[in-house]
Amino acid sequence: MRAAYASATKPDEPLAALTVGDQPEPVPAEGWVTVDVRASSLNHHELWSLRGVGLPADRLPMILGCDASGVDPEGNEVVIHPVIEDPQDPRGFSLLSERWPGTLAERVAVPAANLVAKPVGMSFLDAACLPTAWLTAWHMLTARGRVEDATAVLVQGAGGGVATAAVVLAAALGKRVYATSRDPAKRDRIAALGATALEPGARLPERVGVVIESVGAPTFEHSLKCAAPGARIVVCGATGGPFPKIDLRRVFMMQLEILGSTMGTAAELTALLDFCVTRNIRPAIDSTYGFSAVADAFARLNSGEAFGKVTIDHLH
Repeated sequence: MRAAYASATKPDEPLAALTVGDQPEPVPAEGWVTVDVRASSLNHHELWSLRGVGLPADRLPMILGCDASGVDPEGNEVVIHPVIEDPQDPRGFSLLSERWPGTLAERVAVPAANLVAKPVGMSFLDAACLPTAWLTAWHMLTARGRVEDATAVLVQGAGGGVATAAVVLAAALGKRVYATSRDPAKRDRIAALGATALEPGARLPERVGVVIESVGAPTFEHSLKCAAPGARIVVCGATGGPFPKIDLRRVFMMQLEILGSTMGTAAELTALLDFCVTRNIRPAIDSTYGFSAVADAFARLNSGEAFGKVTIDHLH
């Protein structure tokens, strides 16, 4: 079957480690099923895998991809929850494409318990955007950030998948949303999604109860300064650097919580799908490529210019 996979790892040239070609058909273990993939979407996780982060050489070649929607053996339209229980991993779980082959293929094997029903009327492409970036944002806002107790939210580095999802979801939850971006064009697009768009480091008109942090060192001081007493700063990444300076006096005097967050559960994915349907939310899609152009999709993601999700239509 055709697949996009890491044939090597190249820390400085991730796209050079990407190969598109034939890979063996999946052989599902007991309790697993094979899904015919109809659509998938890319995440920066794939680029990190191509660099060798979390993907050692002894697991190569590895089919990439975490996100997908498709059809199960009974003909049901499903969305794949990509978190697999893994006692060998210190986190207690792995994502598809870390230890088990991922979703950028014609077919993928997953535990049957990882299949969530795709809502009627939601497209395969829209559904394929949700399991990683959107689920991460949902978990950050609801489970970790306890956003129901907040009136305002700050999203740092808007434009990427998680940050853009957080803007849309927080606005749909009725919160005042502030979002920062270095790119004026992205600020305009973020404003159209319901946020007050600001330059990085800009003064907010109020302190916020929840901060969504995926940038790290360049924005973390600003996140601390914008946090209201008792606020939650929820961290899911550090694209700008993992070692920010933190004034601990502000942390304890303002009684701030700094919370790590990764992914979410299958039940949360179901709740997210239901929320998107009831609120008529569609994920922001930057671009869609046929599978024959998957290398171009990776180049688009790697460019840093994408706004929202880069998606793959597996039927073309």
